[in-house]
Amino acid sequence: MIEKGALLPMFYLPPVAWFSHFKMHQPNVFLETEEHFPKQTYRNRANIYSPDGVLSLVVPVVKGSKVHTKVKDVRISYDFRWQRQHWMSLEACYRRSAYFEYYEDALAPFYQNQFDFLFDFNEQLLHLLLKSVKISAVAQNTESYEPAYPPGVTDLRHSFSSKKDYEPEQKPYFQVFEERHGFVKNLSIVDLLFSQGPHSINYL
Repeated sequence: MIEKGALLPMFYLPPVAWFSHFKMHQPNVFLETEEHFPKQTYRNRANIYSPDGVLSLVVPVVKGSKVHTKVKDVRISYDFRWQRQHWMSLEACYRRSAYFEYYEDALAPFYQNQFDFLFDFNEQLLHLLLKSVKISAVAQNTESYEPAYPPGVTDLRHSFSSKKDYEPEQKPYFQVFEERHGFVKNLSIVDLLFSQGPHSINYL
């Protein structure tokens, strides 16, 4: 049982607020490994800024039986070329941003190589993202599922929803299409990275 620190869900290209919490609570950060996979969450989707507004990138998962599947056992589906779609979307949305070229070589293999499990894909991608935003702390994985934790643990497993608006306190930074739709809060960390580059840690 965790007694102190913060508990975060494992997301795909997590939103900016997720990284703010990680930075705030490091080095006592834990990632939920044993929960059942909840559908329609950031665990397999991320929001980026497109010319038409917010665009959701969804990693398709293999449809299982009705039995609940642990998040670490969820397999990625390759029935269609979602990796190519995601990469083309990232390029189309951010190619003219200040720092896309700075990170693209490191990100590209995640859209070329296949991973069996969603958790492994997200975890390896997270290591790259933490390094990119200059956070050196390493999170620990949970070893069992606990529905509740003591007051010393900040449980953030249900704090980020892709279904309803989550409005964290967030200062504006330059976004590629803000002249069309204004500043959009809490997009994927890549939106901040491609705009602010090595200065992203100062924003967080």
